Amino acid sequence: MQRRHLLLATPALLATPALAQPAPWPSRPLRIVIPWPPGQATDLAGRISAQFLAEDLGQNVVPENRAGAGGMIGTEAVVKAAPDGYTILAASSGPISINPLFGRANYNPERDLAPVAMLGMSAYSLVVKPGFPARNAAEFVALLKANPGKYTFSSSGTGATTHLIVELFNIRAGIQAVHVPFSGSAPSLTAVVAGQVDYTIETLAATGPMIRGGQLKSFGISVDRESPLAPGQPPLSREANLPGFDVGSWFGIMAPAATPRPILERLAAGVQHGLAKPEVRDRFASVGIEVDDRPLDAFATYLKAQKDSFANIIRTADIKVE
Repeated sequence: MQRRHLLLATPALLATPALAQPAPWPSRPLRIVIPWPPGQATDLAGRISAQFLAEDLGQNVVPENRAGAGGMIGTEAVVKAAPDGYTILAASSGPISINPLFGRANYNPERDLAPVAMLGMSAYSLVVKPGFPARNAAEFVALLKANPGKYTFSSSGTGATTHLIVELFNIRAGIQAVHVPFSGSAPSLTAVVAGQVDYTIETLAATGPMIRGGQLKSFGISVDRESPLAPGQPPLSREANLPGFDVGSWFGIMAPAATPRPILERLAAGVQHGLAKPEVRDRFASVGIEVDDRPLDAFATYLKAQKDSFANIIRTADIKVE
């Protein structure tokens, strides 16, 4: 009887299907969380990326805006997402390189997120209203140094990227000026145009239309080289005699920390393939972003340097956020 039972069972055992193998990644659509509202620079960079990644991966990449708390709400959502490669982050300077330094984030970017690839960066432009009593950056610096505490500068908020970049410029130039924070780039620049404050340093995407329209005058840009996105705007490092002054805001793609390395590598390859296309580079240029392709480990190294640089600015300028 025992032998008969075994023989009867054998066909059933032979008919048992093999254990199901996991589907190759990606086998379904991805989502890219954009921790800012529509129309903001990171939103535009994220949507451009979603399109070329979808073409490269053969799956839809769906943008999802999760705005709030200076980009921290959406970033935290990605930190808490399953590390399966189906949720990625449109990352940028504020919620990754700056906000955690003030103790405002419920995450640690180095521990909780994995760098995939840097997309590019946006230089910033030192702007004043036309008629400001200086013809160039050197005269601007000389004037403000001769009048400590007399002049004012605006920013998009205390502790924002703009605020830190202006503080770095002031420190390097030996300028003492009064900070006037606003609740975003638009009101900050409007205040400069109206003469309510004297100057600011803001992104090319924000300042470009106003410079071209004659509402603002630029004395130079924050990166240590000429930029094709800012014709006629020389580097402040040269024009203001600030050797090594080289700062801007970056944009990139990140994923939850435990995402498998092969998936990160495939995503990074997709970014590289996309950024190599002239039409993609042109789309980034149209929103004020200059492509700067740094995948995986090179991006991680860049992020560490950015963190150290901004931490030094915060410490030197004694910036505190309530």
